[in-house]
Amino acid sequence: MGELVRALRPGDSLPQNQAGVLGLLIRDGRSCTVSELATQQRVRHQSMARTVALLVEAGLVTQQPHATDGRKLLVTPTEAGRAALHEQRARREARIATAIEARLTPQERETLRAAVGLLQRLH
Repeated sequence: MGELVRALRPGDSLPQNQAGVLGLLIRDGRSCTVSELATQQRVRHQSMARTVALLVEAGLVTQQPHATDGRKLLVTPTEAGRAALHEQRARREARIATAIEARLTPQERETLRAAVGLLQRLH
């Protein structure tokens, strides 16, 4: 599975760490501090601060002061960040669909559909 994921990455416009942060923020639907993001992504605070700085520089997230604790900055995805992640996922899904269509037989595609349903039940 890891080989498949790595094979799909070369066309990605966002590095994996940046896409992961955007995905987390969008999925959770709330703003987070750099510390919260670092904890959730299991990386050092310094690494996350650098990732967030790159996302801010690219206009994909903003940092705003916390409403009740002025020492904290909240990281929030921008519309451009949402669009960038959506586009990256759409390109990746298209590459997967093309590979499935080109490399798998109809019977194998049906087996794959059934397996996806089983995997979703595990989640």
